[in-house]
Amino acid sequence: MRIRATAAATLPSVGHAADIGDLRDIVGFHLRLAYGAVYRHFAETFSHLDLTQKQVSVLWLVADHPDIAQTGLAQRMRMDRATTMAIVNRLEARGYLVRGKSATDRRKQTLNLTDAGRGALTVAKAAVREHESWLKARYTPAEVQTLIELLTRLHE
Repeated sequence: MRIRATAAATLPSVGHAADIGDLRDIVGFHLRLAYGAVYRHFAETFSHLDLTQKQVSVLWLVADHPDIAQTGLAQRMRMDRATTMAIVNRLEARGYLVRGKSATDRRKQTLNLTDAGRGALTVAKAAVREHESWLKARYTPAEVQTLIELLTRLHE
């Protein structure tokens, strides 16, 4: 996969391949560097929202799945229940989520967005589009699809 010249000029460089020695062949090393670059850009793009990546994902999933149970949310996020509960608690405290009772299973609570949560998600989605444009600008559309397929093999 190639990096377009305009995008490459804005990225921090590790220098020539010889500068990193045998690390140049370590996939995990390159994934760590890539994650760092993506996370830094995300943090810059989202700084005005005061939301984390996981919080945005939770808002998005709750919007896509009204009345979702917290356990269903944890499964989709591939997170443990305690971490999911902590995120949900923070979003609820900010007035973005509301818990309710499941109509089908009294043991479960449902999650839904409030008006404030929908507003925050709308702003977050615009930031996601900006972030994704920055990221995808480094690749052709076919390379983006290939990258998604390759990364999916790691986390599925």
